[in-house]
Amino acid sequence: MPFLETTFGKLLMTFGTAMVPVIELRGAIPVGIAAGLPPAVVCVTAILGNLLPVPFIMLLTRRVFNWLRDTRFFGPKIVWLERRAHLKGRIVRKYRLAGLVVLVGIPLPGTGAWTGALVASLLDIRLRNALPAILLGLVIAGGITTAVTLGLVRLF
Repeated sequence: MPFLETTFGKLLMTFGTAMVPVIELRGAIPVGIAAGLPPAVVCVTAILGNLLPVPFIMLLTRRVFNWLRDTRFFGPKIVWLERRAHLKGRIVRKYRLAGLVVLVGIPLPGTGAWTGALVASLLDIRLRNALPAILLGLVIAGGITTAVTLGLVRLF
């Protein structure tokens, strides 16, 4: 039996998919449900997988950005990322942690844990404050994504 056909392999695939930027749990939940895992297990696995990179993003973003900003190739890309994060961060700047929950909790492209962690880092929100807000946003996004995915599965 191939590894990805085992329950552990399916869980690992769901967990790994949730760690990928842009795809995050919005893509991992449909992958896990399509693999035949129970929806509640898929949701929890995707939330944990999506949450794992957050502390590293928050702790290393400024250092890496400062290091790459002076390079010819990465400099403009860093400026673009910072500008994008500040635009996405308007709601976070206004409402702080509640805004961070909303930013992460809306399961649309351009939102999610990676964007939330980047915005929190650039707005100097401490990890111990941002992590619970990002987790709550992931729980909300996970619930919405699981419900929508199950609705679509039943529809088709």
